[in-house]
Amino acid sequence: MSNAYHITEEASATNIVLVADHASREIPEEYELLGIEDPALLRRHVAWDIGIEDVTRRMSEKLGATAIYSTFSRLLIDANRYPDDPASTPEVSDGVHVPANVGLSDKERQKRIKTFFDPYHNKISEIIREKQKQHEMLLVFSMHSFTPVMNDYERPWHVGVLWDRDERLAVPMLDILGKNPTLVVGDNEPYSAREPFGYTMNEHGTKLDIPHVVVEIRQDLIDTHHGAEQWANLMADVVRQIQKQLAPK
Repeated sequence: MSNAYHITEEASATNIVLVADHASREIPEEYELLGIEDPALLRRHVAWDIGIEDVTRRMSEKLGATAIYSTFSRLLIDANRYPDDPASTPEVSDGVHVPANVGLSDKERQKRIKTFFDPYHNKISEIIREKQKQHEMLLVFSMHSFTPVMNDYERPWHVGVLWDRDERLAVPMLDILGKNPTLVVGDNEPYSAREPFGYTMNEHGTKLDIPHVVVEIRQDLIDTHHGAEQWANLMADVVRQIQKQLAPK
């Protein structure tokens, strides 16, 4: 098995692909926690998207949909940043210093790209190519989570729908979620899909003209199995409704 990803429902016949770029906080032993002295820091958002692996796995089961998850921390190399972006291997992230990323050599950067980044994205491309043989239209959902507080600002959103030029999934998702009176839904909040440009959706969505959207769920809602189950049910229902709306007539 690759050390860059794992997959659920790989043989699925559905046209849905779920992607979790920041599913893991794992750093191989050889990297000695990237020089970070306090291992507890790696349980924070700085190292991964808390709860999103759990939600995505449950959605995969409920939808019978193929899902792929990174198995490496974004501090090692960020699966959703272009490798030439300094944020791809941050020296400081959310106030946490990452000593092993300071003055990173090109040789080490290329090693991380070859070992983690490329195998992960090559597998996504392979999944998409195989699905395209079976379906006229694929639906790609990139799953993420966000912190409840950022720079002392309490974020009010429960879920955010991030998109750029492709509105085919974003607009119906915003409409469906917006009808739920218990939810505060962000349209390109708490982040915008337009800046910075995410690697995953640009390379596997925009450039291939595949309908795609980024889903951001607030971490404190999914940091328990109970919360993850609730949100997996909610999001699986939303995906089914969108799938039905976009099905060929």
